[in-house]
Amino acid sequence: METRNRSIIFNGIVVDLEQMEVKISDKGWHTFQIVRHPGGSAVLPLHEDGTVTLIRQPRPAINEFTLEIPAGRLSTGEDPVDCARRELLEETGLRATTLEPLGFIYSSPGVFDEKIYLFLANDLTQGESAQEQFEDIHPVRVPLSDALAMACDGRIIDGKTIVALLRASRREA
Repeated sequence: METRNRSIIFNGIVVDLEQMEVKISDKGWHTFQIVRHPGGSAVLPLHEDGTVTLIRQPRPAINEFTLEIPAGRLSTGEDPVDCARRELLEETGLRATTLEPLGFIYSSPGVFDEKIYLFLANDLTQGESAQEQFEDIHPVRVPLSDALAMACDGRIIDGKTIVALLRASRREA
């Protein structure tokens, strides 16, 4: 796409906001604002007994608590696998012998450039979690079939979690 007049109009703690003009075929130039995000990794921990560990956490943007897979923001230059391992340990205390890629998603490509790498964690061992001081998250272990039902009936509303559950279930089938 052809762009011009690009500028960062907001620098934030987590995201930046870029404004630009984009040429849309013969329809001319149109102004867009894009939320720039460093991306992240998310991991679905699958235990040998067929259960998965999700986390319950507050999401102020929607004023609700959600059930999600462990996830976090990529540090500059960080490998997505390393980020997934770090977040899995921090949020659940779990360590995985294997992390299997489940692809990636763009959370909302109409306005965000956030790319989230998804992984399936196997061969898990439990240790101590190391949550950030500000986090108020709680691990919840449920059968994979129950988590899939929650994703389908609307009890799980987080996009990355729904995609990871569906992709993992296809591999398990």
